[in-house]
Amino acid sequence: MDRLTADRVFVQVVRQGSFAAAALRMGVSAGQASKLVSRLESDLGVRLLNRTTRALALTAEGETYFTRIAAILDQLDDLDDSLRDTGRVPQGPLRLTAPLTFGTVQLMPALAEFARLHPAILLDVTFTDSRLGLAEHGFDAAIRVGEPQDSALKLHKLGVLRIQFVASADYLRARGIPRRPEDLRDHDIITDTNFPRPDEWLFGGDAPLSLELRGRLRLSNAEACVIACAAGLGVARLPDFISAPAIRDGRLVEVLRRFQPASSGIYALTPAGRHMPSRLRRLIGFLQDRWGRDHDWAN
Repeated sequence: MDRLTADRVFVQVVRQGSFAAAALRMGVSAGQASKLVSRLESDLGVRLLNRTTRALALTAEGETYFTRIAAILDQLDDLDDSLRDTGRVPQGPLRLTAPLTFGTVQLMPALAEFARLHPAILLDVTFTDSRLGLAEHGFDAAIRVGEPQDSALKLHKLGVLRIQFVASADYLRARGIPRRPEDLRDHDIITDTNFPRPDEWLFGGDAPLSLELRGRLRLSNAEACVIACAAGLGVARLPDFISAPAIRDGRLVEVLRRFQPASSGIYALTPAGRHMPSRLRRLIGFLQDRWGRDHDWAN
């Protein structure tokens, strides 16, 4: 028995959910796939899968083995791919989806530089605030701002995101500078409705707390919130990738800095069960180098 082939078939059976789907992916018949997994079980001396006419389910031993062997095979594939790519020019299509504001303000300048460095890579990018599924829409990766909720996808951290509380200098001169989070109850609020809970503002510091703050202006675009803030219409809570450049340019002033909530992340999400092409690995590495932990979004 080719043990490596049997291991690969077993991993695909688990990931695809059936022998037929795994066999199609591996280029063998369903009968061959079933025999290879049976021989693997015989070789290991344990049952890995409980089979019924309707479904497959991992045994306790199968779950342990799958977790370990899948990671080993993924590492082996990555090693093979990296060695094959030595000296090769990365090429081919890359389909991405990214949130609208972050995508146009921060991702697009990075992609423009990446495209200049790698002219043989074809970029197809969908900018939308709708969280489109990778498999359903054929994306190679999704760029996400904030902590992802989909545990079925593989996460690649690209950078760090912080939340800032901001207003214009004219507004603060007229209404006063808030010194504590509770002071915001006496201020005009501009709500960025892209937050998961737009009216629940979280604060850090020595005693973290949350406040319910409903804005008179409710805007589904962070750039629009910057414009409203700069016009003196209130205080906004914004991600620093959009607020930091406005602070640098003098359009906005940061307040309540010592109450800044814990940082979050910016991620590339890729399918967990699919081998990553070299062009995608090259892009993820490029973005990680560009947006490392200490990156200043004002620059």
